[in-house]
Amino acid sequence: MAKHHKFPVTRTGHVYTIGEPGAHIQNVWIVTHGYGQLASRFIHRFKELDDGKTLIIAPEGLSRFYWGGFTGEVVASWMTSGHRLDEIADFSNYMQQVYEAFIPSLNDQVTINLLGFSQGCATQVRWVLREFPHFHNLIMWSGSIPEDIPYHERSGYWTDKKIFFCYGTKDPFLNEKRIKWCYDVIGEKQLEVETMTFEGKHEVDKKALSVFVQNHL
Repeated sequence: MAKHHKFPVTRTGHVYTIGEPGAHIQNVWIVTHGYGQLASRFIHRFKELDDGKTLIIAPEGLSRFYWGGFTGEVVASWMTSGHRLDEIADFSNYMQQVYEAFIPSLNDQVTINLLGFSQGCATQVRWVLREFPHFHNLIMWSGSIPEDIPYHERSGYWTDKKIFFCYGTKDPFLNEKRIKWCYDVIGEKQLEVETMTFEGKHEVDKKALSVFVQNHL
């Protein structure tokens, strides 16, 4: 009979940034891409936020694969259902290392925004509820929160934070049934969430992002 063994190993994470860390930074964004994307491309969705006082940090998922099967473009993912608890632990440790590599170099008054797109939403939520980093705003963009986390056990953690749910009205992945499911989870977990919709599909629409920043942050 085959035996299953597990060994923690060191992985090399790839992180992309726009802006220079320092005491002059007033806003920092940690943004996580969706399934089958690359941080090197995803980060450019946020380049309009670069005003000289903003730092944008885009970690790339640790799992890579060929989008076309055996060949084609190399893309990344945050996790699959296989050995999911180990993958959650691994990417949470990775995200925390990224956080600790940049945030201490910024001033104490900096506003910390976390934005997860699609699969990156669950990545952000699972990370913060494992490591409990300090931040101000969590933006779930075109994605939903995990339903299997006991949020009530850490209800106090959310008291000084805002949660936003943003999605396009033409998003093929967030149909009426899925959106209802998202709100059911939000209600069941007793979370206070602000919603913003935009006319668009499954993407971080640059115009919609600009509107969101102007109206909510």
